[in-house]
Amino acid sequence: MQATLRRSYATISNEAAAARSASTPLAVRIRRLRRKSAPKIKTLPGSDAHRSGMTPSDYARYMKDKYEGHLPEHATQDEWLERQYARRRRIRGLRQVGGWVEETGADGEVRRRKVTLTEPVGEKIYLPNVVIRLMPNPTRKGEPYNPYEATFRIPPSFTKTDLRSYLHAVYGVATTYIRTDNYIAPITRIKALPLPNKRVRGPAYKTYKRATIGLVDPFYYPDMVEDMSAEERSKYTKRLDQVFNVQERKDMVKRELLRYSRSNSKDWEWDGPLTVKRGVILRRIAEQRAARERKVENAKHDILFARAARAESSQVTTET
Repeated sequence: MQATLRRSYATISNEAAAARSASTPLAVRIRRLRRKSAPKIKTLPGSDAHRSGMTPSDYARYMKDKYEGHLPEHATQDEWLERQYARRRRIRGLRQVGGWVEETGADGEVRRRKVTLTEPVGEKIYLPNVVIRLMPNPTRKGEPYNPYEATFRIPPSFTKTDLRSYLHAVYGVATTYIRTDNYIAPITRIKALPLPNKRVRGPAYKTYKRATIGLVDPFYYPDMVEDMSAEERSKYTKRLDQVFNVQERKDMVKRELLRYSRSNSKDWEWDGPLTVKRGVILRRIAEQRAARERKVENAKHDILFARAARAESSQVTTET
């Protein structure tokens, strides 16, 4: 089990090395560029890693130990990495403890044998409410998708050790590195409206943590619906509709919203199935036309009355 999590630099591919270099923190990249005493090394294509697969920091440590004589005689880079990362590649959350096992021999005698047992560290969490969401890697337009990295959106309280143990225990995924960054939600204020006792809250945002992990084996995120061809999109939507009844749920939501909005309307009234009959429709049209004609006649009468009143007032003013 421990060999699965080994950091193998000798077999690292160019794509994985480029992915590791691209996800390096900006401060680390700036520090490496400003370091004038850094040795000139031959790097892999598209990355800052040494041709052996080591990062610039690992290669600098290796050369320092080599020149200062801290390495054993004829020690190779793989042996140095084996010693350097012996603790880093351990399985988190487990520890080795001594124990005794009782065995019954062929003669029926019970013997005790000392063995090394593995036990979990920490306390068990029952009914956890942690949500870990797999997201597509941020890829610029025109660049290929990076299969040697995976992006997760995790709670702010979730640590790198928790994520590494979770991926290994649940899915058996081996990780080479984990880099996290926190996204703090902006502060929104409640705006007061001119109406009394009316306030509007601004848009709500959620604080989360993004984790970028390096993968030993490549993984391709499923294609988005927008990136699929017309035939693939049709098959995808058809399968979703068969498995999850997507269209039926949408229709049900529309019906419920329509029923709720009508039943809570001020002037809503339900006439039953008679509202769709031709006679009822013609009667409603005739009633609307009659109401419109009455409004026109009333407006006409008001105009004539106002005109007669103005003429009468002007005549009285002339005689005076």
